[in-house]
This record gives sequence, structure tokens and C-alpha cells, in this order.
Amino acid sequence: MSDRQIIEEKLNQARHILNEFDVDLWLTFARETVLLPDPALELILGLHVTWHSAFLISRTGRRVAIVGHFDAESIRQLGLYDEVVGYHQGIGRPLLEALDQFQPRHVAINYSQGDVAADGLTLGNYRTLQGYLANTPYANRLVSAERIIAALRGRKTNTEVARVRQAIATTEALFEEVSHYARPGMTQRQIAQFVRDRVDGMGLGYAWEKEYNPIVTCGPHSPLGHVAPGDVPLERGHTLHLDLGVRQDGYCSDLQRMWYVLDNGEMSAPPDVQQAFDTVYGAIKAGEAALQPGVPGWQVDASARQHIVNAGYPEYMHAFGHLLGRTAHDGATVLGPQWERYRDICELPVEVDNVFTLELHVVVPNRGIMSLEEDVLVTANGVNYLSHPQTQLWYIRP
Repeated sequence: MSDRQIIEEKLNQARHILNEFDVDLWLTFARETVLLPDPALELILGLHVTWHSAFLISRTGRRVAIVGHFDAESIRQLGLYDEVVGYHQGIGRPLLEALDQFQPRHVAINYSQGDVAADGLTLGNYRTLQGYLANTPYANRLVSAERIIAALRGRKTNTEVARVRQAIATTEALFEEVSHYARPGMTQRQIAQFVRDRVDGMGLGYAWEKEYNPIVTCGPHSPLGHVAPGDVPLERGHTLHLDLGVRQDGYCSDLQRMWYVLDNGEMSAPPDVQQAFDTVYGAIKAGEAALQPGVPGWQVDASARQHIVNAGYPEYMHAFGHLLGRTAHDGATVLGPQWERYRDICELPVEVDNVFTLELHVVVPNRGIMSLEEDVLVTANGVNYLSHPQTQLWYIRP
């Protein structure tokens, strides 16, 4: 299935979103996107551009691309835009002519203080655009496109959900292979390299930097967080944690799974380890129950966070979940607390067709981290799991 089909779906979706928010025109203004890509372009174009370029999408559904002469033919061949205008000396005149044709009351442009995926317009490009619009009625009609981009990126089409499902299925198969491979004495680095060899052998990409993917945490002596795998060995009586995401056909997975290495004479995990797993699993279920359309992200986080605290563990110092799609952190709504760093984006409401991760952890003293992460689709009636949730702790038997 071609990326062009997804872009066509997103362009059609954009028209409905513009009407929903009563915005006449959305303008993406970019240049040299190999160096400074605007995240919105992968949704509405799927190509890089060189000179100053303008992509205008109207609430009527009409689409106009104004690009450098040498980019014009490639964009015409896509067949995504009703009109492709190529220019030689400068974009100013054709841009103003197009705006005069649309006569928009508002022009949404790509800036946002809260949503990185909606903040693709650089300061330099913004000032250039202001210069073109000076002494025109459009100078005072500029508004932020953050709501438009958040909805467009966050509301996944059926095709996009199918791509995410496939990446998740691949990741779950890799976890199964790790279950058969990992043994006491192996280091974080060895386990990570096993996974990377499999990912590379399938010709897949990584949902975040390969150097840190997968994150492998062996027992209590591994550093926590976004850290490259090192030489800490896996030992009996310790936990093994993997955080892994692949990029397949342009879409990502992001999952975490847990194992416990049975010690001599053990047939199951000791009470402190089992309690930690049950608490983390219970917190994810509590967050899942709160994940309903229209609920602000911080309220979902609060449900999971309270479950952890009530069980006697310290609260986790991160968000409970984030949107997933073309990237592991796909912008817009965050299921996070009302902290400064999540300002604005934790207030955004959950929407139907959002794909979220649900993730959190606790630390088991002298054992290691206990952390799970699932990928779910929000529906009108609640949540559908795209992953097969880990409901029991997995064991590594020496």
C-alpha cells in the first residue's frame, strides 16, 4: 500500500478538520526541508522541497502548491494538488495571488509553544512570510495551526492503524525471540545486539535512535532512562526489561516487556517482584479505564499515578502515555501530569482514533526496574489494544 494513499487520506481529512474548526485556509511555508523539515509535510506531501514553498489547503478541499520551478514537476506527478505553481525569481507574487483567490478570513500557520509537531515554521520563515504579507489584509489574519495539526496527526485513518498494528506484531515477535535467547551472564549490550541484528536483517527501521534502541535494563545496577545498553550482566534473581520500537512501512511501535530470572530453587517470582508487576499492570488498567474520548490527558495520567501511589510506591517522574504513529512520540496530546514541561499538551482532550502508549514503572530494590508499555487505539466506546498486553511476568529459567 503506497504512502501516496495515506497522504491522500490525510489531505481529505484536513478539509474536514478545517471545517470543524471554522478555519478557511491552512498554509505550510517551508524551505530546504532536508535540513529543517516541517513535521506537517510528511502528512500532506511526502517529499522534500528546496526553495521557499507554500502548500495551501482550503476548507473547500482545494489544494494549491507553490514551489520552486525545479520541484514543481515531481509534485505535479504526485497528483495530490489541484494546482502546482512553479516560480523562478521569488515566491512572493504567486503566494499573494493565491491568497487573493482564496480570500480567507483566517490563515493557519505552523507554530505552537506546546506541540512540537505543530511548530515547523522557523522564526526566519515566519519573518519572511510577514514581509510578503505586509500591507495586505492577510497580515492580521494569521493564526496557529496547532489544533489542525494535532487533529490531523492524532486521528489515525484505518490505513495508518493497520501500519501501526504491523509494526507492533513484528515487535512482539522479537520479544518472543528474546525470551528464548536471554540467559544469565549475558550483558545488556549482547541482548541489544541480538535484537538489532534481527531488526536489521528484516530491513526495518527504528522508532528512535538505534544507539538507544532497544533500551535494555538488567537488574538494579543498570542506569534507568534513555541510556545506551552497556556491559551490566543479567543475573539470577534480577529483572530484565526491554523497551523496543521498530519503524515499519513508515509507522512505529513502542512497547516494553518484563522478565524475571529465576534464582536457584525458585519456581516463581518472589513476593516483592510479583507485587511490583501486579501494581504496574493494575496502574495501566486504571489508566485504560480513564482513557475515554473528551477526557483531558492529565486526568488519564492521574488515574494511573494514583494507583501507584496508593500501592506505596513513589510516583513515576514522566507522563503515562503519548501519541504513537509516524514517530514514537507523535506530538500533540500527552497523558501527563499538569507539570510545567507538559503545559498545554496535557490539557488537550483524548480523541477517537488516537493511538496512545500506556507506560509506567516502579523500582524493586535489589531486583531492578518493573516497567510495562502497551499500544492502544481509542474508540468511541473506550480502548482497543493494538498490542497483546503482558498480563503475567515472563520467566527466564537458567
